[in-house]
Amino acid sequence: MKKNKVYTKTGDDANTSLISGARIEKHNVRVKAYGALDELNCCLGLIRSFSKSDEDNIEIIKIQENIMNINSELANDKNIDLKINKIDNKDIILIEYLIDSITDKLPELKSFIIPGGNKLASIIHLTRSTCRRAERDLSELNASSKVEKNILIYINRLSDYLFTLSRKVLFESNLEELKWEQSKNT
Repeated sequence: MKKNKVYTKTGDDANTSLISGARIEKHNVRVKAYGALDELNCCLGLIRSFSKSDEDNIEIIKIQENIMNINSELANDKNIDLKINKIDNKDIILIEYLIDSITDKLPELKSFIIPGGNKLASIIHLTRSTCRRAERDLSELNASSKVEKNILIYINRLSDYLFTLSRKVLFESNLEELKWEQSKNT
């Protein structure tokens, strides 16, 4: 039985294909945006590898599936019907609900937090900063080729969710957040 090879050699010239078959340079802003989202998705997988919370992991898998759908949309330069679930208002409402339900159980936030605390919280913060980079790349793409507004909103909320999740992890581990007290630094 002949197996498909992982390598195609079609990208050896620093170009890649979009869903339509069009070839673009790998440093194209569109590729940069879905590449950053791919990195974000890998980081989310890393969170799941360290997390012991089945509830959190189920939510993260849903988020990862959404990112796969977003990447398909971004690679779809000709609006071909892909039969994928597009990010819609219910996805945004769900992530806002997750943020709010976690926040309700945490101490009030009165200062900036210095990332860290334990391995899992640190990985979540790294994932959050990767999410912010993906958001910047999406913003850059949006300037030249409109990105669905729900995608932009969803990724923005996702970084807030990740920040909140990092706080939850420390709280449930009975670890204190390291607060940045600006007055000490001025």
